Amino acid sequence: MKKKALAFAAVACSMAMLLSACGGSSSNTASSTAGANIITAYNSEPQNPLIPSNTNETGGGKPGDLLFSRLVSFDKDGKASNEVAESITPNDDATQYTIKLKSGWKFTDGTPVTAESFTKAWSYAANAKNAQKASSFFSTIKGYDELKADGLKGTEQLSGLKVVDDTTFTVDLNQSDSVFPIKVGYLAFAPLPESFYKDPKAFGEKPVGNGPYKLDHWDHNKEIALVKNPDYKGNEQVKNDGVTFKVYTDDSAAYRDIQAGNLDVMESVPAAFTKTFKTDKKVQAYSEAGSVIQTFTIPSTLDHFKNDEEGQLRRQAISMAIDRQQIIDKVLNGIGTPATDFTSPKTPGYSDSLTGSDNLKFNAKKAKELWAKADAISKYDGPLTFSYNADGGAKPIYDAVVNQLKNNLGIDASTNPIPTFQEFRDAITNRQMTGAFRTGWQPDYPSAENYLWQLYSSAAADGKGSNDGDYKNPDFDALCLQAAAAKDTDSANKLYQQAQEILLKDLPAIPLYYSNASGVASLNVKSGYAFDWQNLPTYTEMSKK
Repeated sequence: MKKKALAFAAVACSMAMLLSACGGSSSNTASSTAGANIITAYNSEPQNPLIPSNTNETGGGKPGDLLFSRLVSFDKDGKASNEVAESITPNDDATQYTIKLKSGWKFTDGTPVTAESFTKAWSYAANAKNAQKASSFFSTIKGYDELKADGLKGTEQLSGLKVVDDTTFTVDLNQSDSVFPIKVGYLAFAPLPESFYKDPKAFGEKPVGNGPYKLDHWDHNKEIALVKNPDYKGNEQVKNDGVTFKVYTDDSAAYRDIQAGNLDVMESVPAAFTKTFKTDKKVQAYSEAGSVIQTFTIPSTLDHFKNDEEGQLRRQAISMAIDRQQIIDKVLNGIGTPATDFTSPKTPGYSDSLTGSDNLKFNAKKAKELWAKADAISKYDGPLTFSYNADGGAKPIYDAVVNQLKNNLGIDASTNPIPTFQEFRDAITNRQMTGAFRTGWQPDYPSAENYLWQLYSSAAADGKGSNDGDYKNPDFDALCLQAAAAKDTDSANKLYQQAQEILLKDLPAIPLYYSNASGVASLNVKSGYAFDWQNLPTYTEMSKK
């Protein structure tokens, strides 16, 4: 998902990013591509202009992924292959990588993709002056800390990046990072043309990329239309003429448009249709186990919920007072799985039996005992609010959570709907939340590191990344760093499991459930309709012919 923040529909929108708002009504803006083999897809209005390193939610991430090709790409199952990269070669301890590019890659403005297209873009992303939301993804590159100093101009470069020639550069890291060759497939690592630096704001409105599609137009709050890039020579086999992302603020309206043939695909199912969508003859239904996790976060600065004994007791009590299976059965009509960890069943190294996973199991009696222990330290009865974006189908989930907490803990809990996903994410970004708030994650690359380090490390806190609750635990950080330095995946995953056991005790966020990869397509779609490792439709492969 922040990666991406997921917007969310009852089941979940997704993206290598923060789960965005699954967004309502779309306009039928005239497109220069009318009549062609264009796939229309459900979306929310992006929180920000379409700059790769400042996009960490699904509204911007979905079009961004189609506009920009990175060093590597992932197939439907999350397997990485070199795309712009010819080779990515580590030294013996994975502290330096030599990256060679394939020749002939061009941006859609005709300029070449060079080594500097990557090094300048990564340095821009890392530089604190530029305040990019995905900055923390670059924290393992040498020189990152220097680019967090005050008084920067925004043009300073990461000292760990060295251009050898037009198609070769080296990356020096401040620690071993065995995940690096996969991580560079994330959108934030996209190359940028020289035109970006002349006017980043204007570029974000009309991005110039090197991906399978290029921008046709962006009509704000209505649609983002992409057309096939005829010069693209990467790994994707594009089977349509374009993808138009339609902005919705009501997911039920989107579903009805799918039924009527006015929208082609959405990667979520509204709560009102979860019982019937699999047998609905007007749609093509899809529902399989997925990689998206739905959580809610309680800020680490919130009184009575800090990372101390009282705070841990209250977080554990709240988690145990929630009957996840009941929410899945009654609200989601079975299209989800209770969370047992902080990653997903699709993530390498997943385990459902880590120490502390009992804190995610329903136990009302123990929840009351833990709450009473916390009250003995400092009395607290609420109010505790649960904020969510009202445009994405989350209402029945949080109504259920609040009712369970009232009944099982006897506390003063209430919901706080915020009209749009954009306003909701802005409130989180600006640290204006005074209670719990909905969070979710769709992976940016297939590794436990993406769910753990990027969401809960100290490096990703304080606005430098996707650690929205500003949780900090040096023991957790240390285990993640050890995992990144591990010589093989199995060793790394064992260390990530130990890091998770710290999270299962501290509960910086409360895992609720894993969203199924669920969605619907219109009957207009004739081939290529499936979902990938990010719970997203396989946009490039879909066709109406």
